[in-house]
Amino acid sequence: MGSKHFTALSGYKRFFIGLFAVLIVSFLAIVSGLVNLFPRGLVYSKTTTYDPLDLSDPTRSPRVVIPPDTPVSSGPNPKCTYYDCFNVYKCGHKGAGKILVYVYPLKSYVSDKGVPVIGPHPMSREFYSLLSTIVGSRYYTPNPEEACVFIVSIDTLNQNRIKIKEASQALTLLPFWNNGDNHLIFNMVAGAAPEYNTVVDLAIGNAMVAGAGFDSWSYRVSFDVSLPLFSTKALPLKADSHAKRKWLIVSSQLNINSEYTSELLELASDHSELLVLQPCETPVNRSVRCVGQSRTYFYPQVLQQGEFCIVLRGLRLAQTVLMDAMAAGCIPIVIANTMIMPFAEVLDWKRASLRLNEADLGTVVTLAESISPEKRRKMRDQCLWLYSKYFSTMEAITRTTLDILNDRVFPQNAMLYEDWNNPPHLTPSSSPLFLELTAPRWQGFTAVVLTYDRVDSLFSLIEKLVKVPSLSKVLVVWNNQRKSPPPSALWPKVTKPLKVIQTKANKLSNRFYPYEDIETEAILTIDDDIVMLTSDELEFGYEVWREFPDRIVGFPSRFHVWDNATGRWKYESEWTNQISMVLTGAAFHHKYWSYMYTTSMPGNIKEWVDDHMNCEDIAMNFLVANVTNKAPIKVTPRKKFKCPECTQNEMLSADLNHMIERSKCIDRFAAIYGQLPLRTVEFRADPVLYKDVFPEKLKRFNNIGKKAYWVEAVDELAKVAEMCPHASQAAFTKSLRFQWNYMQQVMNGGTDVFTPLINCIRDHIISSMAVTRLEQDLYAFSEEGGMAWSDPMILSTGLTQDPVTLLTR
Repeated sequence: MGSKHFTALSGYKRFFIGLFAVLIVSFLAIVSGLVNLFPRGLVYSKTTTYDPLDLSDPTRSPRVVIPPDTPVSSGPNPKCTYYDCFNVYKCGHKGAGKILVYVYPLKSYVSDKGVPVIGPHPMSREFYSLLSTIVGSRYYTPNPEEACVFIVSIDTLNQNRIKIKEASQALTLLPFWNNGDNHLIFNMVAGAAPEYNTVVDLAIGNAMVAGAGFDSWSYRVSFDVSLPLFSTKALPLKADSHAKRKWLIVSSQLNINSEYTSELLELASDHSELLVLQPCETPVNRSVRCVGQSRTYFYPQVLQQGEFCIVLRGLRLAQTVLMDAMAAGCIPIVIANTMIMPFAEVLDWKRASLRLNEADLGTVVTLAESISPEKRRKMRDQCLWLYSKYFSTMEAITRTTLDILNDRVFPQNAMLYEDWNNPPHLTPSSSPLFLELTAPRWQGFTAVVLTYDRVDSLFSLIEKLVKVPSLSKVLVVWNNQRKSPPPSALWPKVTKPLKVIQTKANKLSNRFYPYEDIETEAILTIDDDIVMLTSDELEFGYEVWREFPDRIVGFPSRFHVWDNATGRWKYESEWTNQISMVLTGAAFHHKYWSYMYTTSMPGNIKEWVDDHMNCEDIAMNFLVANVTNKAPIKVTPRKKFKCPECTQNEMLSADLNHMIERSKCIDRFAAIYGQLPLRTVEFRADPVLYKDVFPEKLKRFNNIGKKAYWVEAVDELAKVAEMCPHASQAAFTKSLRFQWNYMQQVMNGGTDVFTPLINCIRDHIISSMAVTRLEQDLYAFSEEGGMAWSDPMILSTGLTQDPVTLLTR
């Protein structure tokens, strides 16, 4: 019996051991399979390192023999667009918001017979500079696995130096070629006799071409990049844009069509201001031009004597004279019908050149004469700036090409039209702020209150500010060095953080100091006497700022006008259809502008403002407009911001000299900036349902504009009624006497607009007063909730006492 039991146990033991072995083997097989499913980088800790491209000695690159039977790609695909032939999913893997560019290692390709594909030298100076710029740029990566754009290291700039078949075969040998997808070919001299095609004749498949001399038939919009034909002759020139020029038009090209030459010579015989240069017979020198054989001119220096330079098509569309002319400050007149201008995707050539149909060559003088001297100067300045920025070196051309590609792939980070075309010393327009595509959930705003000694209005303002939902903190800047702020026990008891900062000097610029206590992006700068703004108005202003965080967004608006009588700028506070400034006595701005105001204000503007106790708000508007090239935004219809409790001698703005000084500020600041950067707009921002006949409980912002002012005024009068019942009727009569025109407008706007006013009067005033028949007529209510008003200018004459006297008893 025991033997049988032992035998059974042994059988079970063998069974479980076998089962366990099977499970172990199965587990290992599953793990092995899963490992193969994951990318190697997630499983193995060992990583591959990539060294940057070595350009120290291009002549020692490895030699590669091209087999004669190597296949080639198709020719340039004319149907390629950014959306069809560019794989955008290769871009942005590292989350850097930019393209990553890989340059193939240098190699010397030769045919099976040992003939170099590129000759006589493997790499030109220009192509070496191009590759060096790419490798040194922010876009370069030595890792082809993370690259978005691939650059061929074969020098294809000049087709005349290339063996087309062998070079096309060499392209297919590249390890990531894939029929040219996401590859970029650089070329400046395309085509060969007799066709002189406008695009390089290589078999490049779906590759992009950054080339010179495109026409409208060969250029693939938003896929290729149009380059200039780089000119080394233009490099040493330094043109004076304001110097007087001898010739109206200069034509300096060689080897142009004989018909063009004949027509130009005929024009020159009738117009002495047109200089037509031709080759000299002896000696043969491309740096010399002649008029007949009697007058000799050095090229390209002669271009500096011309207002305009003619750029005609030659055997190829791309001509070095375009770059030579721009470097000399000679405005190009481009006479080539289908030519695609360099970097036409981003540059506005209308600001720096003229275009003329080839058939209208005979009108070129008339065209040039029609351009005013002032416009010529601006176009010349633009020519010089464009040349120095984008065309003066191969480095500049290469960087611009990469920037254009990057803007295509990451349009959310793309530069604006103004960024590409506005010289920074004239109208810099790119915002230095890194803004989200949509308004994020900000942490609220910090209210910075500049005060001196108006304690009552300051406390009233603080009590109103803390009612704004998005307020994060109140920062009181105490600007009085002779008097300490009130003890903490006297300050309003509020639920939001409140801090008082005592300044060392009474300066208006203290309101813009970037205090470390400001932890929010948004700052509300507000004067201590701006007590009339409601919680709804401030909250709405903040919501608008969230959509436009690079602008000044606020309430009091002003305008600048040119005074022809004085020949100066004038500060205008009257209500007009335009605004160009929003005063920072009640405005939101990004805290970056406080930093800029404190550290980077041009000239001595900041010091002048502090010395004269004026114009700090104008200075801030100048600063923001100059950097962003954008106008401020006014919110809500409120126009009056006069402090009701303040006396005239307490308010800086009440002084007439204050207004005169502000006009001088605009002139002074414009002179320091070298221009007037302020931008005008003809709109303001109001809530969507503002003034709509819509139930107020469904509106988000109800107390907006002057309606809110009347509600507050009636609330104050209600307090008067409780304390002085006999004075309340006189107070209302006086208010209506001065505001009757407005009240008529309010009543015409619909019952819903003035219902709060009606209810307030009914609930707080009328019910607590014993009124006379005269008063009953004045404050009669209809069943519909409207007012049966009569003209108080007439009814108030029945009063036996002066309203002011009654009110002040």
